Amino acid sequence: MAGTMHPQQLMDSAVVDPEGHKIGKVGNVYLADTTREPEWITVKTGLFGSKESFVPLSGANLDNDGVHVNVAKDQVSEAPQIDTDGHLSSGESAELYRHYGLPMPRTAPDASGGRADRPDQAANSGKDTRDNAMIRSEERLNVGTEQVETGHVHLRKYVVTEEQQVTVPVSHEEVRIEREPITDGRARPGTKLGEEDQDLTLHAEKAVVHKETVPVERVRMSTETVTEDQTVTGEVRKEQFDIQDDSGKKHRK
Repeated sequence: MAGTMHPQQLMDSAVVDPEGHKIGKVGNVYLADTTREPEWITVKTGLFGSKESFVPLSGANLDNDGVHVNVAKDQVSEAPQIDTDGHLSSGESAELYRHYGLPMPRTAPDASGGRADRPDQAANSGKDTRDNAMIRSEERLNVGTEQVETGHVHLRKYVVTEEQQVTVPVSHEEVRIEREPITDGRARPGTKLGEEDQDLTLHAEKAVVHKETVPVERVRMSTETVTEDQTVTGEVRKEQFDIQDDSGKKHRK
């Protein structure tokens, strides 16, 4: 049972299963009609807490990080969907106890000598018997974030061929005729008319290409976190009061 836990302590607390998985947050607290102690809680699950499931407080305990219940998260997700209208009927209680495999609590024998099932009532159903007051409640959006995978990136290196042009200076030899006049006018021994040959070898530079592979840069993949604003919407409900006087006129508060 919930022991000394009070509804005010349980409201909006996180609900955690035996494996440490967070199930959701407490929406309503249902009290046993006979003992007025917390018997059930509803847990807000689904997108924006739009779904409420009943969770038994049998064997539960309240800690700094929330309410630790004795049923698994999957059991809560698969629980029968029952309207959270402020009161559990005997049949609804029995259906929930059967789903969670728990024994159905019973009260003392009724007037007919049998034993009557014990329905439960929500702690925040709108009445507070301590000072004859009504409690107004409303839903609020609790929006958080979760990390999801959005895609994969693959880095691949491949080879392409391109043409490069490089200008390099080259030199070559050209023949040049040098003439030197003889000024004394005297004949040289052996001077005669006739044919004569002379050879000269010419040289030139040519461009020669050699290729080598050199490292030019390191490339790796990394990620960076970019923060942007995202607007989410969801419907929330809230309670309001109507005051009706003797004339039948209603005033909304």
